[in-house]
Amino acid sequence: TTIGKFAKFLANHGRSVVVGAADTFRAAAVEQLATWAERGGAQIVKPQAQGQDPASVAFQTVEKAQREGIDIVLIDTAGRLQTKSGLMDELGKIRRVIEKQTEIAEVLLVLDATTGQNGLAQAQAFIEHAGVTGLVLTKLDGSAKGGFVLAVQEKTGIPIKLVGQGEGIGDLTGFTPHVFVQNLVG
Repeated sequence: TTIGKFAKFLANHGRSVVVGAADTFRAAAVEQLATWAERGGAQIVKPQAQGQDPASVAFQTVEKAQREGIDIVLIDTAGRLQTKSGLMDELGKIRRVIEKQTEIAEVLLVLDATTGQNGLAQAQAFIEHAGVTGLVLTKLDGSAKGGFVLAVQEKTGIPIKLVGQGEGIGDLTGFTPHVFVQNLVG
């Protein structure tokens, strides 16, 4: 859902967006992404078959953006389980494929505020393999405050870029440090 919210955030800032559904092994993931991309005003590139090479979907998405003059490419990948070495290899391959076509401006890692301290190990694995340049912290609308992200930021130097504070399509906003700290300390 975060990628659809990010597409909406970008559309609200006058950018055109295409989303690549590179989580190709879960059919439900592609359909959910299609729904959220549509809500966010983005075009979508879906795999032609379940289990299609995720890097090929990323390639097709960048190709579409270049052909149609679309401003922003967002690639949705499988994720969140840092112990899956196959996933980490897949992320590296996706990055290499995209870099052959265009420069990568940003690699964002979405972290769930309810994750807790496991979020640090998760983030470190993704940073190492995918070249993460920014963090998106979601689910800050509940009781979780996302304090672990301070440890992630301290250990990695990767900045928080966006925060999600609700279920709606417009509930992703830019990160404001003083508001985050104020909410963290109550």
